[in-house]
Amino acid sequence: MQVRRDTPTNPVVAPLLAAHVAEQRAGTPAGFSFALDDAALSAEDVTFCTAWDGNTLAGMGALKRFGDAAGEVKSMRSTHEALGRGAGHAILSAIVAAAREEGMSDLYRETGTTPAYDAAIRLYTRAGFVPCEAFADYRTSPHNHFFRLRL
Repeated sequence: MQVRRDTPTNPVVAPLLAAHVAEQRAGTPAGFSFALDDAALSAEDVTFCTAWDGNTLAGMGALKRFGDAAGEVKSMRSTHEALGRGAGHAILSAIVAAAREEGMSDLYRETGTTPAYDAAIRLYTRAGFVPCEAFADYRTSPHNHFFRLRL
């Protein structure tokens, strides 16, 4: 897997992002889905990355900064064809490395609580993320898990 900085408006990436946002919003009650669209992922405080298997898109993810010392992992998604082939791990590793390079001390992740999020939660915990309290503008709910990685 090759991970590179990209743009969420890349025509190859746009369908994966649109499907991700639609699925996140459909599977979580209103007010508890925080998936970012292409405009939000194009902001200056976001670094957007994609994973590629040769010339084939395998996944995406982003680092959103808040404050000088912290950031959040956003919009992690593998294509169906790439599930279980390391795309998520490659993107998460690149995001963690970028956060460290920027001197961040903490990296956070908010994710859902249904069984559809089990694989993602395993990925984050294997990478060293641990459960934490709600952070930034989030609030605790039965629909959200919160994680933190000390860098």
